Amino acid sequence: MTQATNRTTSRMVHAAMESKVPQATVVFWIVKILATTAGETGGDALSMTLKLGYAVATLVFLVFFILTLTIQVRSSRYHPLAYWAVVVATTTVGTTTSDFLDRTVGLGYVKSSAMLLTLVIVVLVVWRLVAGRIEYQHIVDRRDEVFYWVAIVVANTLGTALGDFAATSAGLGFEGGALVFAALLAVVAAVWRLAPGVPTALLFWCAYVLTRPLGATLGDTLTKPIDEGGLALGRIAATLTIIALMAVIVALQSRYERHARRRAPARSDA
Repeated sequence: MTQATNRTTSRMVHAAMESKVPQATVVFWIVKILATTAGETGGDALSMTLKLGYAVATLVFLVFFILTLTIQVRSSRYHPLAYWAVVVATTTVGTTTSDFLDRTVGLGYVKSSAMLLTLVIVVLVVWRLVAGRIEYQHIVDRRDEVFYWVAIVVANTLGTALGDFAATSAGLGFEGGALVFAALLAVVAAVWRLAPGVPTALLFWCAYVLTRPLGATLGDTLTKPIDEGGLALGRIAATLTIIALMAVIVALQSRYERHARRRAPARSDA
């Protein structure tokens, strides 16, 4: 390994140590998709299986979101448990909020998707105007952190509406919707790989929005009745299983990163 490569590796490791959010690696996206799937099944478990309704379930998850976000914001560095707890909270509150807007308020999937997409764009544009940039993996100050989590909440709420729109209104079904969103994610990945001139922050947020409906359709595929195109698995059991899998992956990734941090000084001095 050359000295230039050593220095680059060292800078990447130290940048990750300074940031309060994880680096956008393949593992990050795998855990993100699992988190969005857990958000869909968990949100439905509270609102439907436990019969609390969309409004009450939204309030419950909103409290959970505020608690986890408070812990995340008050921390001085990236903590995997705190970070991913907030992400799961945003997916659950996004699920119930979207369902509340679509079904209780009666906006429907098309209107709510259009409204939420506009809101995502507004948040990112305001972020760009205020900060001069849009961040996604180097979040170190409070201003960027506020914009980051607002964008995530709105993106995850939008993703739920898009997933329901694709599966029902567009007639794709849950499996068909999952395939469409997976294909769109593949397109984003191809652009990132083959068109280096496209801003990576823009591609990140496009992918972030798309992983939510992918997770939503996967979650519905697992839990919806067989006659509706699902596998009829229990919502609570599915949610707990997905969260356990997330925990294992995050723990292994954290162990790898600790090992990399210990070796980084030796590499930079080589």
